[in-house]
Amino acid sequence: MGCPGHLSIPYVVLKDGPVKTVADMKRRVAATNVVGSGTDIGMRAMLRKAGLEDKRDYSEIEIGYFGMKDALRQGKADLIATIHSTVLDPELQAISRPLFYLRDGMGVTSILFRVARAPIIEKNRAVLIDYFEDETRALHWYLDPKNHDEAVAIVAKFTKEPPEHFASWLFTKNDIYRDPDNRPNLAALQSNLKTQKEAGFLNVDVAKYADTSIVDEVARRLR
Repeated sequence: MGCPGHLSIPYVVLKDGPVKTVADMKRRVAATNVVGSGTDIGMRAMLRKAGLEDKRDYSEIEIGYFGMKDALRQGKADLIATIHSTVLDPELQAISRPLFYLRDGMGVTSILFRVARAPIIEKNRAVLIDYFEDETRALHWYLDPKNHDEAVAIVAKFTKEPPEHFASWLFTKNDIYRDPDNRPNLAALQSNLKTQKEAGFLNVDVAKYADTSIVDEVARRLR
């Protein structure tokens, strides 16, 4: 997330409320989905840039994404996080405005990835390459603009949500960036982990453990 030209998750406040700048969050309440999540770390990082620390300068509460709008509207929270499914909610847009974006706190964000033990990869390497080739071919299809309507219909059917909930943003520039080769952004991941460590959470040396050779091989196959 946060790649130029694509969606970066906004953190929003009441449009006509008292919070005009990040510094105005002092002695106020911020709502996160789960403490320690990527959303939470991005919020903490940006508030820290304004010299604000959780518990010392502001309070943080946990609320599910779909309860955020009511928390903001009812004054239970002064700052809330959003996701793709809520950021374009007309009711939320009518009462709120972005205070900052995830990229402002964490830069380009890469926080979701899959891992496996090295012996499992070694034993099943050929199968994994075939699997990721299938997955990457599917990704290419979903990202192709000419397949947009059909892709939206598939997602709508799977989620049992109306297609209009997805049509304006899914697999477009209004969505998060997806690497067409299925390759993780290791530089972004390392930077994000540094931010998490500074916030008091985990720290990992990405280069020591990363192995992108499988998706690299898939990318060569599909060229």
